[in-house]
Amino acid sequence: MSERRPIGVHAVLIASSLAMVAPFVWQVITSLKTLSSATAVPPSLLPEGRWDNYAKVFELLPFGDQFLNTVLMAAGRVAGQVLFCSMAAYAFARLRFPGKNVLFVVFLSVLMVPPQLFVIPQYQIMSSLGWLNSLQAIIVPGLFSAFGVFLLRQFFLGLPREIEEAARLDGAGPVRIYWSIMLPLARPGLVALSVLVLLWAWNDLFWPLVVNTDPDKMTLSAGLAALQGQYQTDYPVLMAGSLIASLPVIAVFVFLQRQFIQGVAHTGSKG
Repeated sequence: MSERRPIGVHAVLIASSLAMVAPFVWQVITSLKTLSSATAVPPSLLPEGRWDNYAKVFELLPFGDQFLNTVLMAAGRVAGQVLFCSMAAYAFARLRFPGKNVLFVVFLSVLMVPPQLFVIPQYQIMSSLGWLNSLQAIIVPGLFSAFGVFLLRQFFLGLPREIEEAARLDGAGPVRIYWSIMLPLARPGLVALSVLVLLWAWNDLFWPLVVNTDPDKMTLSAGLAALQGQYQTDYPVLMAGSLIASLPVIAVFVFLQRQFIQGVAHTGSKG
């Protein structure tokens, strides 16, 4: 017979859930209002059924091109980090080479540096390559991350060494062990990293604004930022566009949430 949870625990969980859902509910309500109703004081809690706000998003923005740019950017960053971070993480977790611990500490030290400090040198590199206003300019700098290496290294450390030793006895080398044995076993960790990178890439605003000024080459986050005027912002249209842009990420997380939670929980099992 399962242990019954105290009523207070359920009350805290319900209150926390409502606090997290409230912004999304307010976003949906605002997207169905007029501008005057959305900016009225006191605010109205009832939508007005203005579905034309969603149509205005496609009129004001090249939404299809920006959505495709965002998908390609997110897919490229996810694929790059899953490949490169997993290789580096496997080397740090399983292989022996001189200076491994020192090099790993250097990798971790990158996490303490604000990412804004890398903007100028990265911009200069993109400019020298002639990549400004291009997809590769927003994809390539996100192909690798120190956090991804740390996350997957912790996961690889939690895998049993007996499987790896058995593969060595059968004649498998480090590359074969990594590709055919360790990667399939690390699937929850790879899913966790993929979801995190997808969220970061999908919501990335600063870097796409720096390297891209062409609306057809922008991502959704940069395109939606362009809807904010200097003197006035059409908040219902902005909320409608934000809601449309967030639906794919919500769907991916709902579909992969079990593996995501399992992967994140497993990474803390080894130090």
